[in-house]
Amino acid sequence: MRRSSAMLSVLPDGTVEPVASVRTRLQQRLARHLRTAPALVAPDMPLVSFTFDDAPTCACTTGAAMLDDHGAKGTYYISGGLIGQRDRYWTVADDAEIAALHTNGHEIGSHTYGHAFVPGLDRAALVAESRRNRDRLRATVPGLPLESFAFPYGFGSVTAKRTLAGLYRSSRGIVPGLNVGRTDLQFLRANPLMEVWTDPARIAGLMDAALARRAWLIFYGHDVVDRPSPYGCTPGLLSAALRLAGDRGIPCVTVAEGLRRALPAPSPADRSPRPTHPTR
Repeated sequence: MRRSSAMLSVLPDGTVEPVASVRTRLQQRLARHLRTAPALVAPDMPLVSFTFDDAPTCACTTGAAMLDDHGAKGTYYISGGLIGQRDRYWTVADDAEIAALHTNGHEIGSHTYGHAFVPGLDRAALVAESRRNRDRLRATVPGLPLESFAFPYGFGSVTAKRTLAGLYRSSRGIVPGLNVGRTDLQFLRANPLMEVWTDPARIAGLMDAALARRAWLIFYGHDVVDRPSPYGCTPGLLSAALRLAGDRGIPCVTVAEGLRRALPAPSPADRSPRPTHPTR
């Protein structure tokens, strides 16, 4: 299923444009405030994660190379049904480019297979989309571990979060803020790395707040190109963000690694074998 060229219009603060139904808005509001996977996020030091949705080729090549140059690793949330296709704003990375990301230490995360809007899926459909996406991504990278999910368009529901908790260790939304203290692992907060929404001064402010609170700061974007879409950034803005993190000594890690560093070490009683996630 190909994503419609008429993209759902969304705002980085987690709200929706009037085209979204009242029911969708209510589902998103409940998902924001009702924790279904609460955990104490308390990293030993502040952390930053750079994430890219939909895997535009430029994010997987130019963006990934910039991360590598700064000793950083990113997370790329990919819809398997869009691999290699031309979207309204960009061309999605092909199999070789996705495999190269994995080889170079970046994390491959999951969207729904066809970039389906999660609030419109029932539990069975969401599981089917996730498993189909797993199979497609593992056809590119055999044995690929899939620990991280991001909601296409940023919108979820309480039912979806409960379902995803059995499939992935974390899910990321687009509600801004820091991840610290009592946090819902199935609705991680993230801040836009988009030319039309932020600038180096705002990014510096977020990083200073992460330093002060010893928090985990997540950014999300899409394309990385000189003339980006409304959902992307220039190489200059990404470079500035990486420099700001480096100047503050904040490690730039994948979402999976951030989660490992941010959660307290399990006690011996918690180390008994657990069921394997269906997507792994």
